[in-house]
Amino acid sequence: MILGGGAIALPAQSAFRVRTMGQAVLVRDQVNVTPDGGSLAEVRVVQPVLMALAELFSGRIQATATINFESVTMPRGELALGGWGEGFVDRRHPHTTVHELTVAATDLLGRRDGAGRLGLVVGKGFVPYGSDDPMSRPFVHYPVNHHLSQIVERAVAMVQYAWGPVIMEAALFNGDEPERPAQWPLIRTPQGQWRFGDSWSTRMTVQPTVTLELQGSYAKVHEPERRAGGVNDVYRASVSARWEHRTGRDTRYLFGEWARTSEFEGNLVFSSYLGEAMVRRGPWRASYRFERTERPEEIRLDDPFHSQRPAPDNSIVGISRWTLHTVHFSADALNSGTGMHLTPFVEVTAGRVTKVGGGIFDPGNLYRADGVGQLSLGLSLDYAMRDHRMGRYGVLASSGGRHHH
Repeated sequence: MILGGGAIALPAQSAFRVRTMGQAVLVRDQVNVTPDGGSLAEVRVVQPVLMALAELFSGRIQATATINFESVTMPRGELALGGWGEGFVDRRHPHTTVHELTVAATDLLGRRDGAGRLGLVVGKGFVPYGSDDPMSRPFVHYPVNHHLSQIVERAVAMVQYAWGPVIMEAALFNGDEPERPAQWPLIRTPQGQWRFGDSWSTRMTVQPTVTLELQGSYAKVHEPERRAGGVNDVYRASVSARWEHRTGRDTRYLFGEWARTSEFEGNLVFSSYLGEAMVRRGPWRASYRFERTERPEEIRLDDPFHSQRPAPDNSIVGISRWTLHTVHFSADALNSGTGMHLTPFVEVTAGRVTKVGGGIFDPGNLYRADGVGQLSLGLSLDYAMRDHRMGRYGVLASSGGRHHH
């Protein structure tokens, strides 16, 4: 497992070690349309995280802890075209302060199952569903499909098994999403109903070569919008492919995914298609992303960037489709041997939003335009984060893999 820099090793170095890492991004965002029809510019510090990754018994026991400070730096959310989730609309919501806290065993049977590896992961963090967390990919802003392609910040218990290039994962977790950054997953309601275990997921990852990774997953999430539970079961499916080739300081990267969410017995269906490409030559990096994603449109509050939480039964008033093109250019201003990187960047998104199916939602009335655009200028500071793919635990983390910030 490649954990990054900042190692703290005890005398028995092979028995225990801790790696630390962190990052923050200062960004000025300007969007040409907002829910009230105007333009808006803001400066925020986004993705401010500190992490500690520990290994015990030469990696057979692993622990992950991630503290996220977005509740302090962006309590009102981050301007993001098409962003939604947890009551935020056209903004990305702040993630919970304790973002990850997991413990994993990576080879419970040892030599008894030959070349196979049986793993177990428990704690709070990412569910084994979907593709890499967007923080681990070559762009600053999250895509619209974040809540279709990842399931995060849950109390999770998962079992893993690796045999050759194939890794199987299955998990139980709580369905409810956080309502505020300080909130912990609900294990059991005051009425005695178990929230932990009311949802499940499975994922298969295949790594036929060192450069190629294929993923397919399926999940049932019970009533994510209502903390106390309810009647709605959300079914999600995801398929993705990731290719990366490195030669010295040069990197080529391709990624594609499809995701589908079905709610209320199939009466609401949201689909997403996304593709990414990146080329790095020395300190220079150029990236492109195409996305076509459908999202639910809910009744908005007096503040048009927010919808009601918990959501009432009749909250969804339509479906919108976001077709977006994003380009990102950056160059390392500092790339030290200590793992510290300082990277200025520019990121531009342009596209359009349209109505899908029935419902009273009309993007023309809300945004007063169907063409949307966003310009982001900023500076990314990271320490030892470039060799980490967030949300991969235990056996899957031990299989390696890097990201591109």
